[in-house]
Amino acid sequence: MKPGLEKLPRHIGIIMDGNGRWAETRGLPRVEGHRKGAEKARDIIAAASEMGIECLTLYAFSTENWKRPEDEVSVLMKLLELYLRKEFKEFQRLNIRYRAIGETWRLPKGIRSLIAKTQEATAGNTGMTVVSALSYSGKNEILRAVKKAISSGLKEEDITEDSFSALLDTAGLPPVDLIIRTSGEIRISNFLLWQAAYAELYFTNIYWPDFTRDEFIGALENYGMRERRFGEVTVREF
Repeated sequence: MKPGLEKLPRHIGIIMDGNGRWAETRGLPRVEGHRKGAEKARDIIAAASEMGIECLTLYAFSTENWKRPEDEVSVLMKLLELYLRKEFKEFQRLNIRYRAIGETWRLPKGIRSLIAKTQEATAGNTGMTVVSALSYSGKNEILRAVKKAISSGLKEEDITEDSFSALLDTAGLPPVDLIIRTSGEIRISNFLLWQAAYAELYFTNIYWPDFTRDEFIGALENYGMRERRFGEVTVREF
């Protein structure tokens, strides 16, 4: 086994950035980048499943993305619907559980129906969990969790990290160990803010459509070589 792969993250989050720019650098419409990005998601999901990753969360569409031009948003919604229809058999083949987080009520009715059907049909699978962050932002998720706490009548003394985590969209999932962002941007852009408090961050200049399995494995190797202290101090003997 390669150095760094002895210690794999349980939960990986990926900010799949650079689809539009990938297309523009090739003189193609931005939609072609999004199509290629959807194909890449399939490859990386399969690679993560084969390596035994427990959970993979993909930042597919943020709440801020609703502000993009209407025609681009429309295309993204059509691609999302097509993706869910095509990937259902692949999820079953790989024994994957599917889950969507975010303000999914804002998505078109047809997509909401597909999400519900896919979640229900894969709920009994025992392999990796794939999470799509759709119409999602970390700040929005935290605000919604606070409102849930208030409406449920939780008392101040009842609110702990564990009880609050149970109110988040990702309830029941392990903390995020590694966040990967493609395209050269060095920020996490409102993604899994609570869950990634101690996540390791990995940034690459490669646009998402060009992010290969080897690149993914390289990110895992890099993660495996890091020392995670979670705020503690490592005591070394001399």
